[in-house]
Amino acid sequence: MPKLSIVIPTFNSEATIQGCLQSIAMQTFTDYEVIVQDGSPNEDTARKVERFQGTGKNVAIRLFHERDRGPYDAMNKATSKARGDWLYYLGSDDELFDERVLATMMSGEKTAGCDVTYGNVQSVGGSVWGESGTIYDGPFDLKKLLSRNICHQAIIYRAEFARQVGEFNTKYALYADWDFNLRCWARTKFKYVDVVVAKYCVSGLSGSGKRDEAFFRDFVANVLCYFNLSLFSPLVNSTGFCGLSDVIVMQREKGTFYSLGGRVMRRLLRLRAQPGIG
Repeated sequence: MPKLSIVIPTFNSEATIQGCLQSIAMQTFTDYEVIVQDGSPNEDTARKVERFQGTGKNVAIRLFHERDRGPYDAMNKATSKARGDWLYYLGSDDELFDERVLATMMSGEKTAGCDVTYGNVQSVGGSVWGESGTIYDGPFDLKKLLSRNICHQAIIYRAEFARQVGEFNTKYALYADWDFNLRCWARTKFKYVDVVVAKYCVSGLSGSGKRDEAFFRDFVANVLCYFNLSLFSPLVNSTGFCGLSDVIVMQREKGTFYSLGGRVMRRLLRLRAQPGIG
């Protein structure tokens, strides 16, 4: 059984998949399998993968060519087939940062006593993430995770734990990984490793700047449920909480007590944030 399963969902990825696989073949850490879950309507990507296998790079690749309902459905399909103790999801247009990054992330020191370990990514191409070359995004706490996601190309999950948390919710076309990370955070502590794990191509879905309406429609209710929070929690009344406007609407709908209580909480948080107070 391999220690790590590297999952790569692909769709018409023939232009980038070889660079992605080459970055894996260069790794000094070799106790892994690669699962390419290809949903392309044609065989072009699969042929590129098979051609790479034939170059003698000694990369253990399992290729599955079947229709899916998007990248998160493909990731779910691949997860069910993965045999590794740990799971890592890499985009087909992304690359591992250098040849030692998996050895660093998979060392006993980094994985001991945790279910989720994560680092950073370096953006490739400018977008809402920032200029090309930007390093995203350092250590997280819950408050930060409620404002933005940890890039899934930076995260490695213990497979048994990830399966207990459940599948990626394919209802969320752009941010199913954010929802998954919130569910994980509610159950365990994440361990941060100060390394750049991958070169992340921001031209993909999550870097497009588009809004995942289904995700944000459910966001506040999900956060309250996952973390057993009330509408008066400082976490959801903070100006940094991306669902604050929806929290205010929910408080108003529940009546004067909730509306007034929310206003008081936000006032206290603003006062606490002022220099010399709190």
